[in-house]
Parts: sequence; structure tokens; C-alpha cells
Amino acid sequence: MGQLAKRAAILVLPLILAACFGSDGDRPSLMEGTQAGGPQPFPDNFRGDSLALMHTYLNNPVGVRDAGMADPVLRELGGRQFYVSCLRYTPRESDGSYKTMRERAVVFVNGRGDRIIDRASELCAGAVYAPFPELEKMTR
Repeated sequence: MGQLAKRAAILVLPLILAACFGSDGDRPSLMEGTQAGGPQPFPDNFRGDSLALMHTYLNNPVGVRDAGMADPVLRELGGRQFYVSCLRYTPRESDGSYKTMRERAVVFVNGRGDRIIDRASELCAGAVYAPFPELEKMTR
């Protein structure tokens, strides 16, 4: 009977842990939790919020090169208008080399950095980039 209980615990444990950690489905969509009916406020701390999001987004935030950032502009996402700021940068790869430049979009909800969008070419079309040295100076 003891072996059967151990096996059952081994099979059930991953399910319990998964429930504790949740999933992307638990994360609110861009439509939820936003200001009802009104326009989105301009993200006053967009540089700091973007930096904080990128620090958690990048596997290795050290050694980023050629960083640039565009000021936030209103873009339509999910049928609503949100401020979006575009970033471009060249990250250091795990082997220490540098490969292609990346372009990402930072979405702001209720004036705060909310998420990073990987496929940003359409959102960032026509973006005017200025140097973003803070991204190049990140540490672990």
C-alpha cells in the first residue's frame, strides 16, 4: 500500500504545482482592467518601465548594444488604443557573440508598462528611435 501512495503522490504533485503557478490564461488581457471608456493616460515613466520589463525579458541583460527607443504613440491593440513604445537593440548571445538587431514593442496599460510584444514590425513601422543608453548599461 505504501508504494501505491508514493506513485499516486508522484503523479499528482506536478498537477498541484501547476495550479500554484497559474498560466498565461490567468494574466488579464489588454481589454481587462483598463480605464472604462476613457483614453489611456500617457506613460510618464515609460523609460523606467521599459527598462524594468526588459530586465526581466532578456535572458542576459548584460552587454546589450545599439539600443534605441521611440517615444510612446497610441496604437490599436485588441480593438482599443494603447500607448506603445518601440525598442531596438542587439543582445549578447549566450556564446558571447552578437547577432541580429531585435525590435520589440512595449505596451502601456493605464500609464504603466504592461508587456513586451515580440512581433513588433507592424506596430513599430515608422518609429523614430533615439539612443537608449540605459538599456546598454543594464546589469544582472
